[in-house]
Amino acid sequence: MLMKNILIIDDEEKLRSLLTRIISLEGFTVSQANDCKSALKKLDSGDFDVILCDVKLPDGNGVELVKQIKSKFPAIEIILLTAYGNISDGVQAIKNGAFDYITKGDDNNKIIPLLHKALEKAELTNRVIHLEKKLHKKYSFDGIVGKSNSILAAIELAKKVSNTDTTVLLTGETGTGKEVFAQAIHQESHRNTKNFVAINCSAFSKDLLESEMFGHKAGAFTGATKDQKGLFEEANHGTIFLDEIGEMALDLQAKLLRVIEAGEFIKVGDNKATKVDIRIIAATNRDLQKEIETGHFREDLFYRISVFQIKLPALRERVIDIEPLAKHFASEFSSKANKKIHAISPEYLEVLKQHTWKGNIRELKNIIERSVILSDSAELNTDSLPIELQQTISAKSTNKQLSAFDLASAEKIHIQKVLNYTNGNKTETARLLNIALTTLYRKLAEFNIS
Repeated sequence: MLMKNILIIDDEEKLRSLLTRIISLEGFTVSQANDCKSALKKLDSGDFDVILCDVKLPDGNGVELVKQIKSKFPAIEIILLTAYGNISDGVQAIKNGAFDYITKGDDNNKIIPLLHKALEKAELTNRVIHLEKKLHKKYSFDGIVGKSNSILAAIELAKKVSNTDTTVLLTGETGTGKEVFAQAIHQESHRNTKNFVAINCSAFSKDLLESEMFGHKAGAFTGATKDQKGLFEEANHGTIFLDEIGEMALDLQAKLLRVIEAGEFIKVGDNKATKVDIRIIAATNRDLQKEIETGHFREDLFYRISVFQIKLPALRERVIDIEPLAKHFASEFSSKANKKIHAISPEYLEVLKQHTWKGNIRELKNIIERSVILSDSAELNTDSLPIELQQTISAKSTNKQLSAFDLASAEKIHIQKVLNYTNGNKTETARLLNIALTTLYRKLAEFNIS
């Protein structure tokens, strides 16, 4: 919310005092400066929303001062005041970023309505700047949570390649955060004001993927009633992220190679090339070297996309990061769910650290979201964990408490394993164990299995 702080810059003390009284009556907080130097000093130490500034000042020109102020404080709106209206000055003032240019005395009645309009624009500009900062934090390297050596090394490599146009290949298991890294690389590049476009190459059939990537001309196939831009055109001058590139058909790989080598492609149904200036970031969870050996991936394309490779570590290789990641997701989801969850129990964290995480960060994120939804307290505890993780706790507890040579121990472990296999379905568990359901319930009570 704006504080409605106004700065008046004018060398005429009587006019400054008059304007201050008029504007203060509207509930604004008003400060004064009599020249450019003192005004800039106040701007450095204060927080202003709108400036009323005379054109002729003892140590400078208000029209030029507008340009200087806007370059440093883009959210501040400036209304210029002049004793004698001058069209050329007015035009230059607007070009330099002034909100308006009015004549002193005759236009005093316009000042208050004009201030309110300028404040509305300043508020909108501040909101945009705030959102841009939030987006930058979310999609930049600052948004990547982790302090393990492996993730810090990956971030360092990504930062080094960011401000180049070099093609990057991100490798690693599913769910390790490859798209997050791709977005961060784009945000830190000189292309960050242009589009970042992502496409999952495994989500489309060959023909549909070609159309999605490169676009098509009207009549190219049944249902193509008009020309359609592809994602490569949408990402022109920006970045395209090709996720799961190892799933791409060989003939499409040839078209992609042409884009990398010549910066052009031919749309489906077209006979002329379309030029693009684009940065490509690719990702895969496959071993592309093995895919080359089996004839499923082009060797020449591999060498073009793998100029700079970054391998993202699996979550089980960065256990130290599980706690900060869990806390980050808990904060995010509790805010979305309008819940006040302030802590995670040590037991809950211990289970997370012992889990294998085949789905990596994506799996962890899903589990935290589920726990937040289920939790009725200000702390996440093991009761809100999915049943398969709770059963893992029970199984590990069993292993610690009972001897592996004890028959009862072996029976309990076996029942627990079958329960895990059936996701807690007791009827199915009894069937697989070839015992009566009543017998199973008796055994569960005996072994204290929930």
